Order: sequence, then structure tokens, then C-alpha cells
Amino acid sequence: MTEPSPSLPASRAPLVRRLAGGLLLVVTALAASAAGVAAFLGTAAATASVPALCAAGLVTLVIVAFLLGLPCLALYGARRRTVASAVFAAVVAVVVAGTATVTVFRPLPVIAHGPAPAGVGFWDLPTGSRIAYVSLKAAKPRPTPVIFLHGGPGTPDEGLPDSGAELAALGFDVYSYDQLGAGRSTRLADVSGYTVARHVADLDAIRKTIGAERVILVGESWGGSLTAQYMAAHPDNVAKAVFVSPGPIWEGAFPGGNYGSPWDRVAPQDRARFDELNEEPRVLALFTLMGINPEAAHALVPDAEADSHLHRLALAGKDGTGCTAGPPTKPHDNPQGFYVNQVTNADFAGITDPRPALRQVRVPSLIMRGECDYVAWRVTRDYRRTLPESRLVYVRGAGHAVERGQPKVYRSLLLDFLLDRPLALPDHSSAQPPK
Repeated sequence: MTEPSPSLPASRAPLVRRLAGGLLLVVTALAASAAGVAAFLGTAAATASVPALCAAGLVTLVIVAFLLGLPCLALYGARRRTVASAVFAAVVAVVVAGTATVTVFRPLPVIAHGPAPAGVGFWDLPTGSRIAYVSLKAAKPRPTPVIFLHGGPGTPDEGLPDSGAELAALGFDVYSYDQLGAGRSTRLADVSGYTVARHVADLDAIRKTIGAERVILVGESWGGSLTAQYMAAHPDNVAKAVFVSPGPIWEGAFPGGNYGSPWDRVAPQDRARFDELNEEPRVLALFTLMGINPEAAHALVPDAEADSHLHRLALAGKDGTGCTAGPPTKPHDNPQGFYVNQVTNADFAGITDPRPALRQVRVPSLIMRGECDYVAWRVTRDYRRTLPESRLVYVRGAGHAVERGQPKVYRSLLLDFLLDRPLALPDHSSAQPPK
């Protein structure tokens, strides 16, 4: 005679069944969500079409609703509860769809920028770029104009630097322009066009447009990196170069890109604001898509939204790159360029090492390094080791923006160098930086 199999007490059976059904519900929901995300990202990798992305999202929601309905049936375990399960799954799908619509497809706030101020002109270059610029002409110009290159990529200044008027008074035509994809210059429909080579081509087209055989380049931060790239490609077109807190000559020399970040120095409340802005669901989707298909990211989040997001980030960190907390930096209205920043940086990480070519370039160069610059010292020293006609000056009391931290020292060094005078090194500066 067969022994009866043990069974749970009647009072515990419904509880166990419900717990098992609940566990199945959780597992299925997680699996469905993962499958849905994978389907959405796979669609993003294959196409930049917003309708296709929306369709992938809707299909994902249907799959989630269906799979959530299965454990509901197991949980309630009766045919008469089928309608209830279906209603439950539909409610879940509506909640998920509503949340996705509100958090991912709701546009980011756009900063309204006013019209270009007086004095801003535009170059329509043969490269296809429409470039915004400001200039100041000398009464009796020297043959070599000065061109200031802003940082970022994609973080333009507004107007000419304070030293521009002094340079014009000394006979230099002075120019400052918004690089492609930033400020009031062209935004590309195809963001893959934001390359280092395109920036170099634009700069050479500008040289030809202003009718200069050779130019003097003053590059700050990323502008220093661009100056080095231009010198490697067109060494005979540069009369002198000034590198102010420059970024890397070549990122490949610093594996992992760990050479300093401005966010390492900002106040805790500014860092918290930075994190808060980047944790918005639409922004998370934007950065996720940037790593898969930048065109899909651009289709989902257009330039005006993405640029406004970068502008807010810049405002949060604008006072965190000096030696001490000084008076707040006055914000300007010239918009940032998100996609040129992201795509150019990605392209810059994969370019060929320009240093072998630069070691053969005999262009007189001045490198300014602030005491509190967040960029790693090994990056700055790479310029001094690479450029044979260079001099490195360490400026005490200045951060990444040397002109803002030590304006008198900056102007003195810049003018002395351009006028071929001995560099005046005040007590708080040194030609021999610390080891």
C-alpha cells in the first residue's frame, strides 16, 4: 500500500502559492524589462528614426504587459480571474507607458538665447561651416593676426578676451570665433561630422578667409589641443602659438583619460547640482544612446535641448576651477554645444599620435600653466617635451582660467611673448614649475 505523500496544511497552501506567484511576477517583470530595454537599444543601434524608437517602445510595453499577465494567472489560479489578470496587466502597461512618456519623451527645458549682440559676424566657409566670430582690427595691422581658440569642445566664450584691445592697439588684428557646433555657429544635421579633422579644416579655411599667410594661435584648454593639431597639420601657417592650460596633445598618451576633471574641484553643492541634472531620465537616455548611436540620441534629443542641458552644467561648475573662491563668474548668453562636445571628444580619443610630427615643428610656443589647474601636470609637461621651441611658465595663484586668476600676469606674458620681449616673471610666477 502506497504511503500518502506529505502535503502542506490547508491554511498554508494559499499563502505559499501567493508567495510563489509574487516571486514569479517579480522575476518575469525584471526579465520583461531587460528584454524591452535590449529591444529598444537594439532598435537605437540600427536606426536614428524617432518613430522607430517609439514603435520599439510600444512593442516593449505590450511584451511587458503580456508577460506580467502570465504570473497573474498563476497567482490567482482560476479561469474566472482571467479578466482580472488582464485588467491588472493593462493597468501596469498604462502606468509604465505614462511614466516612460513623461520622463523620457518629455522635452528638457530649453534656454532662450537672445539675438547675436552687435559686432558678431559670420563666415560661410568652403568646408560648409557657418562660423560666428568677433574681431577687432588694428589701425596699422601687422601681417600676422591673432586668433583665440576657445575650450570645450563646445564651450565658447562671448566676445573678445580682455587682452584683445591691447593687442589691437599694438598692431594685431584680433579674432575669436565659435567653433563648429557651438555658440552661434553651424549645428550639423549629421553629428558624426564633428571631428578633429573638421575643426582643423575650418581653422585653415578661416586663415584663408582673413587673407593671412600665417597666424598666431592662442588656445585655452581644448583650444590648446586644437592648436597642436593645427600645427601638426599646417606647421608653416603658424607664426607663434600660446597654450593656456591646454588639454592633451594626444589622449592616447593617457590611457583611460584620467588626466583631471573640473568637477574634482567644485563645491559640494555644485557637484550635487551636476549629479541631479545628469540623473534626469531623459538625460540618462541621451547619454545611453550616445554610447550606442549618436544619431539616435540626436533624433531623440535635438540640439536646443541638449545644448541647454550642457549650458546648465557649465553654469553649475563655472566657479570651481580657480585656486580660491572668488567673485562669481558672470555668465554669458552664448550657447554651449553638446553634440560637438561629445562626438569630437570621442573622435579625439581615436586619432593618430601627432607628437612625432610636432617634434619637427620649429614654431615659438609659450605654455602657461596655473598653479591650481585641474588638468594633470603630465599633460602640460607633454607640451614642453614635444615642442622644441617652447617655454613653460608656471603661474601661481591661477587656476584653469589663467587670465581670470592672474589677469595682469597673463597679459604681461602674452604681450611680451608676442612682441619678442624677455618674459617678465613676477614673484608669483616661475619658469621652473614644481617637480
